[in-house]
Order: sequence, then C-alpha cells, then structure tokens
Amino acid sequence: MSTSSATKDRVEPRNRPPFRADHVGSLLRPRDLAEARAARKAGTLPADALRAIEDRCIEAAIRRQEELGLRAATDGEYRRAYWHYDFVSGLDGVELYEPEQKIQFKGGLPLPLALRVNSRVGWGRPVMVDDYRFVAGHVHGAVPKMTIPSPSVVHFRGGRRAIDAKTYPDLDGFFADLGEAYKKAVAAFGAAGCRYLQLDEVNIAYLCDPEQIAGLKARGEHVDNLLQVYADLLNRAIAGRPDGMTISMHLCRGNFRSTWVAEGGYEPVAEVLFNQINSDAYFMEYDSDRAGGFEPLRFVPRGHKVVVLGLVTSKSGALESKDELKRRIDQAAKYLPLEQLALSPQCGFASTEEGNLLTEDEQWAKLRLCVDVAREVWGGV
Repeated sequence: MSTSSATKDRVEPRNRPPFRADHVGSLLRPRDLAEARAARKAGTLPADALRAIEDRCIEAAIRRQEELGLRAATDGEYRRAYWHYDFVSGLDGVELYEPEQKIQFKGGLPLPLALRVNSRVGWGRPVMVDDYRFVAGHVHGAVPKMTIPSPSVVHFRGGRRAIDAKTYPDLDGFFADLGEAYKKAVAAFGAAGCRYLQLDEVNIAYLCDPEQIAGLKARGEHVDNLLQVYADLLNRAIAGRPDGMTISMHLCRGNFRSTWVAEGGYEPVAEVLFNQINSDAYFMEYDSDRAGGFEPLRFVPRGHKVVVLGLVTSKSGALESKDELKRRIDQAAKYLPLEQLALSPQCGFASTEEGNLLTEDEQWAKLRLCVDVAREVWGGV
C-alpha cells in the first residue's frame, strides 16, 4: 500500500467535535422501522407503538455507531420523514403543503411537498428537543449530536411567493422573526444539554450554481445580497448557543434517493462562508466533481475552524480506497493545515425516509472506512 504524505505528520486527537472521523447524521431506516412508519400512516399502528419501535431502533443505531469507533452519535433522523420539513413545519407560522410545481431532482425525481409561511414565524414549542434528550440518555461515551435544517430552508425554495404578504409586507420582518425563532431553538437545545448541534445548510451551496441563481431571478427574487442575508440569519441563530456548544454546518447540493439538484464549486461563497458565519466547523460535500476543488479552503481562518471533508459518497455502495482518500486529504492539506481537517461521508445516507440506493451493510462499511482512515492519517478519531 502506498503511503500518503498526510500520514507522515500525526496531529493530536480532537477533544471536542467535530471528530477526525464523523458523519453528517441520517442513516438508512431499518426494515422494521420503515414498516412501522408505513403502518402508522395507514392508521393501523398507534403513535405510542411507533414511538416504541423508533426508540428500539435508535438505541441499536447508537450502539452500532459506537462499536464502529465513531465518537459522535445521532439518532439517524429515524423519527423524521424528511431532513428538513419535520423540523421547520413545527415552527409557528410554517406549514407543509403539496405544490403544483414540485422541486425536481436530477434524474426526474420530484420532492412531493413544500413549505409556506401563513402567519408570524416563532418558536412556540420545543420541536425535537426531546429527540435530542433521548440520544443523550442512550449514548455510552459518544457525544450526542443533533441535526436541524438551516433557517434558509424556510425561504430558498418558495421565496417571496410562499410568504404571506399581509403578515410580512417586506422580508426584513420575516428574516428577523425567523432568525429569532432559530436563536430560541438553539438556546433550547443548549438548555437540554446539547453541545454538538449541526445546521444543515444546503442553500448556500446552491448559490454556487448559475442554474439555481437563474431560477431565483426568473421568479423575481433579489439575489444580489442573498448570501449575506443567509449569513446574518445563521449568525442570529448561532447567537443562541451556550458556552461549550460546537456549531457545525453541513453543505451539499441535494440528496434524495441518491440524486442531486445543484453543482458548482464553493468559490463564490467561500469568503463569507468561512469568515462571516460564526460556525465552528463545516461538513463539506467533496465526493464528486460537482463540488469543485479544494482551493476555496484557503479562505478558512487558521487555527480553530475545522473542515470535515465529505470524500466518502453516501449515494452509492461502492467502497472508496484508502489510498485515494489519503491522496485527496493530501490535496486539501495544501490549502488548509491537516490539523484543521477531518473526514466523513459527503451527506447523510437517508435525507428522506426512503434512503439512498445502497444497503445498510454498505452504509456501515463506509462509516468504518472513515474511522480506519482517520486513525491512519491523524493517529486517532
């Protein structure tokens, strides 16, 4: 086996998240969980029975993550149908509906639902806080990690047309309320003990794609300052964190049944992303040419922020080679020191409950690969 130069100079293991081997969050749903959720939708399974099955499956998933050597564990998003809708539709003023024109993924797959704002946005109830508490109560040494969608999700797809004009005659008030709701959400997770919270921010990555920008302009959105609007929105949310909470962001270009939406390297957003948003870490899609090169990592401040390289694809079951992963880590280390890098899959394995097109065994093998490579490159996870 060839030796990557990244393995020559070992660095200290991390004592706080993100860890050298980490993962975005969602996991393929086990068959018994998928069957239980289908029965619940059909009205043949009571809510408490579904909750009990979810609990059992989440406990098993946490054990498996810890057995693999991962130092952070999630609930796999097993209680959700979608990575984003389940959370944001729990905010005051936000609802799910079925639009006539659906979000279209490459390969022709439509996302069936959309969001709209019909009254003032607020944090009126503790959405998913108990879900975090369950994970925290069942880890055995791993750090419990919680994932929630970025606030930009409430705006990007529907824009002005999906926000009630009587409630918000101008969007400044909408963004102010949305940011405040998220600030309270972050504080609520912090009060519950959460010290590792991830904001899944796909829309900043979409702003790297000229086709997405053209689509926004075609429907009349003001796009010139949209990146700064989202940065300010995220910072307002992050301001709710207590001391000791790590905030990470995940960026990708779409992940639904192994398909995607956008493409384009991070260069157009990198300076704002890394220097104006108060995130501690960035999980960055890097499993294909659609994400561009590592050159934008030169904008990352030296010393404290961490980039988790999403080099292992979650979209297919073929296992990457260790040598190739080490080679790409070497390439990234030309732009950001090795001690500020880590490794993960490029996205979750099941952004929606249907999941990507690979098996559970293939999923676990990819997570084990991240752990093994991290140990060889950094000397530990």
